[in-house]
Amino acid sequence: MNFLPTEDQLAFRDTAARFAREKLAGTYLQRANSHGLDRNLMREMGALGLIGPDLPEEFGGMGLSYATAGLMTEAIAYADFNVSYIQLLASLMGGMVAQHASKDISTEWIPKVIAGEKVIGLGLTEPRGGSDAAGLQLKAEKSSNGWRLNGEKTSMSFSDQADAAVIFARTGAGTSGSSGVSAFFVDLNEKGITRTHFDDIGTKPVGRGSVFFDDVILPADCLMATEGRAFGTIMAGFDFSRALIGLECIGPAQASVDETWAYVQEREAFGAPIAQYQGVSFPLAEAETQLTMMRQLCYYTLSLRDNGNPHTAEAAMCKWYVPKTACEIIHQCLILHGHYGYTTDLPFHQRYNDVLGLQIGDGTAQIQKLVIAREKIGRIALQYDKRAKGGAS
Repeated sequence: MNFLPTEDQLAFRDTAARFAREKLAGTYLQRANSHGLDRNLMREMGALGLIGPDLPEEFGGMGLSYATAGLMTEAIAYADFNVSYIQLLASLMGGMVAQHASKDISTEWIPKVIAGEKVIGLGLTEPRGGSDAAGLQLKAEKSSNGWRLNGEKTSMSFSDQADAAVIFARTGAGTSGSSGVSAFFVDLNEKGITRTHFDDIGTKPVGRGSVFFDDVILPADCLMATEGRAFGTIMAGFDFSRALIGLECIGPAQASVDETWAYVQEREAFGAPIAQYQGVSFPLAEAETQLTMMRQLCYYTLSLRDNGNPHTAEAAMCKWYVPKTACEIIHQCLILHGHYGYTTDLPFHQRYNDVLGLQIGDGTAQIQKLVIAREKIGRIALQYDKRAKGGAS
């Protein structure tokens, strides 16, 4: 399987890299301390085709490969980790909507997402537990007008900026786990919805918070996929986003390494550039090795998806290993800059805090390792689960 980008893919990547270099790199720290992303900036990205390139042409996308979306995500994240969320979320949520929502909803919303005019969020996590994604308490009950939502979602990215969201809710009576979970496309301006914003140490422009639903009435056509079976059907999209998350984390780590190579050639100690010392150059050589391997893993995963091959285990590898290692690389670059790296004049602290959040959100390392194990010994794991449940009853 060929993982080398084509000329067309490189052209799209170069467009994203040019935009990132000219519009984002110099103001990353300034944006990092603000709450909310500039909608004008989003529209500029949309006009350049930098949002949702993989989304169907039917809805205004370019229908490009998943790997191309990855190239764009990495190029943008190299300059601004937070702005790259716009592209990542558009590809993930736009794909979910295009595949599982009604034609009317897809036709109305996806072109606006691609243009940078609207943001669609994801409402999955609840206060009762983040890793237990299927243990939902938010309820959707049938009403004469469609559905009525009651409950809370938390740790939702773009919690108070998103214009709409795909909300997972329990619709089956007397069911537990993933059984009886449905998904709904919800306009977040509906009556009965309130939102909060958390004060996190990173990804402030993206924002994270809770969304409350108090007798929110939805029309019947807001139901996505099959009632009571949305969890397994729609969650497959996360195999895509996990690879994109890996590339999103590689961007700032690579930028940190590139900046540090330049610094250690200029910085002198004992009459010579510190790059000549193995204690300085070897950690950077190790970082380059790790970045190359992680990049190959992420694009391998996206290539598997592009070719219609299973990639759940590989996606989980991207999600647990890359954010952790990217944080370690950024930390090492900060240290190699000495006390100058410890100041807020340089971006290392911000990159570290931004990337750190993805060691938690979208599935912890422990959950991803469990996914990998189940992909390798699924039958044994399932048999054990059944025995455990039988013994507990």
